[in-house]
Amino acid sequence: MYNILIGGAAGQGIDTTVSILEKAFKRSGYFVYTIRDFMSRIRGGHNFMVIRFGNNVITSHSNKLDGIIALNEETVAIHKKDLKENGFILCDSNLNGDFPAIRIPMTDKAKELGNPRVAGSISVGAILKLFGINYDIVDDILETSIKKVYLKINQDAARFGYDSVESRYPFLGGNFKDHMLISGNQALALGAVAAGLKFYSAYPMSPATSIMEYLSKHGVDAGLVMEQAEDEIAAINMAIGASYAGVRAMTGTSGGGFSLMVEALGLSGMAEIPVVIVNVQRPGPATGLPTRTEQSDLRFVISASHGEFPRMVIALRNHTDAFYQTARAFHLADKYQIPALLLSDQYLGDSTSTVEKYDISMIMSNASIISNENDGDYLRYKITENGVSPRRIPGKGNYFVTADSDEHDEFGFITEDAIVRTDMVDKRMRKLDGLVRELEEPDFFGREDCDVLLVGWGSTYGPIKEAIQILNEDSDIKYGALVFGDIYPLPTKLLLKYADRAKSIINVEQNATGQLAGLISEATGICCDNSILKYDGRQISGEEIVGRMLLLAAEAAEGGNYE
Repeated sequence: MYNILIGGAAGQGIDTTVSILEKAFKRSGYFVYTIRDFMSRIRGGHNFMVIRFGNNVITSHSNKLDGIIALNEETVAIHKKDLKENGFILCDSNLNGDFPAIRIPMTDKAKELGNPRVAGSISVGAILKLFGINYDIVDDILETSIKKVYLKINQDAARFGYDSVESRYPFLGGNFKDHMLISGNQALALGAVAAGLKFYSAYPMSPATSIMEYLSKHGVDAGLVMEQAEDEIAAINMAIGASYAGVRAMTGTSGGGFSLMVEALGLSGMAEIPVVIVNVQRPGPATGLPTRTEQSDLRFVISASHGEFPRMVIALRNHTDAFYQTARAFHLADKYQIPALLLSDQYLGDSTSTVEKYDISMIMSNASIISNENDGDYLRYKITENGVSPRRIPGKGNYFVTADSDEHDEFGFITEDAIVRTDMVDKRMRKLDGLVRELEEPDFFGREDCDVLLVGWGSTYGPIKEAIQILNEDSDIKYGALVFGDIYPLPTKLLLKYADRAKSIINVEQNATGQLAGLISEATGICCDNSILKYDGRQISGEEIVGRMLLLAAEAAEGGNYE
C-alpha cells in the first residue's frame, strides 16, 4: 500500500493533478482513497490532498507518507516530518530549500512547451513512473480529462515527467479496475437520484455545495429540478412545498444553514410532509471552520425545532453507505410522512474512494406512498393505529388536500381543542413504533469475545475499522467495535449484547463532548469508560486511534484494570 501527498497553494492546480492521478491508479487496478484538506480561500494558503492506494480495500487515510509532491516550500516544511525513512520529495528544480529531493525543471519545461499550467501534467508523469505504472494509461486519461485543444501539450508534458525519473516502487496490481471512483457527496447525490429525487433546493454552503453542483450538472439527464435558493430558509420551504405537490424532494446544507432551517423542520413534522434534509457537518459554532470536518451537530439535529415530532436521523459512514442510505431515507420519509435527516461531514463529503458498482435493484421503490383510500370523506390527518394517515396529492382527484402549521383535526382544519391536540400528538408519535422496527443495527467488526468495545458513528467507520484490525494483530487484548449508521431512534440490540461482554467501552468521536456516548447513556443507561475525541477540524485516522488506545491500555495496565 502506498501513500502520497500533493501540496501547495490554492490556485496551483492541485485538484486537477490529483483527479488525473486517482483515475490512473484506479485504471491500473488499485483501490484508491483520497482526502482533501484545504483552506477557506480562493488563492494562497496551504492546501494538500493525500492519495492512498494499494491492492487491498482501504478504509482510512494515513499520515505516513511514501512521497510528497511539493508545489511550494511550505509543503515540505509542514509535511517532511511525516515522510517515511525511504520516502521521496518531488518538486520543481527552482524550489528553494536545502532538502534531498527529486528535482525536475517543471516550470521551465512548461514555459518551453508554451503553457505554464502544464507543470501539473509533468508531475503526473513522474509519479506514475516512480510507481511503475505504464505510461499508456496517462494518454488515455488525459484524452478524457483535458480539452482537445490542450491535449497534445499536456501529453508532451506528462511524457517529459515520465522520462525524467526512474521507477522506484514495485507495481502491486489489484482487482479494482472495474470499480467506481466517487466522492461522498457525489455518492449521496447519486443515491437521491436513484431514489427518484425530482426537486433539490439549496443555498451554497461548504462542505455541502458539491451536492448542488453535481445535481445541477446532471439534473437534466436525471429529470430533476435543482433550485439555488436565496437562503436556507427558502431552500427547505421550497423542498417541503415540492413534496406537498407530490414529488420526492431534498435540501442540503451545513450546520449554520441547518440552524436557519429548524422552524421549517417543525412545519414538516406538524404538516406530516415528507422531506429529506442533508447536513454535511463542519466545525462550529457560527462560521467556525468552513472547509474542515467535525461531528458536533448530532444532538442538535436530533432535537432541532420546537415541539415534539418523530424524525429519522441517519449518519452516513462511507461512500457505499452514502448511496444506499440516502435512497433509504426517501423511502422512510415517504412511508412515515416525516422529515428524514442525513448526517455527513466534510471528511466523507470531500473524500474520494473506490467502491463496488452500486446495485440499483437494492433500492426500494421510488414511487411515493400515496393512499388509495376512497371511502367517505377524505381525512388527511386521520387518526390511525400506526400514526400514518392517508396522503393524497393536491390536484389529483376530487379531494380537498390540506396542510397546516397550526394544530388541526383529522380534516386538517385548525383547532385548539385539548382532546384533539392530545390525540394528534399521540398519533404522530406512534410513527416511532414503526420506525423502531425499521432500524438497522450498527456494524460490528473485531473479536466477538472482545475485552474492549469501541463505539462510533458516521465517518469514523473507516478509521475505527482499520484501528481494530491493527490492534487485534499485535495485542493480547481483544478488541471489537460498533459503528452506528441509524442513530435516532437509536438501535440497541447489538449495543446491549456486546456491552455485556466487554470489560471497557470507549467512544470515538469528532467532537468535544462525546455526543454519541451521551445518547447511549440516555437510551440504555450504559456509560462509556473512556473517550477518544478529536475536534481540531481534521479527521482522526486509524493510526491515531491505535496510538490513543495503546496509551489507554498502558494506563490501565498500571492501574490493574482497563478503565
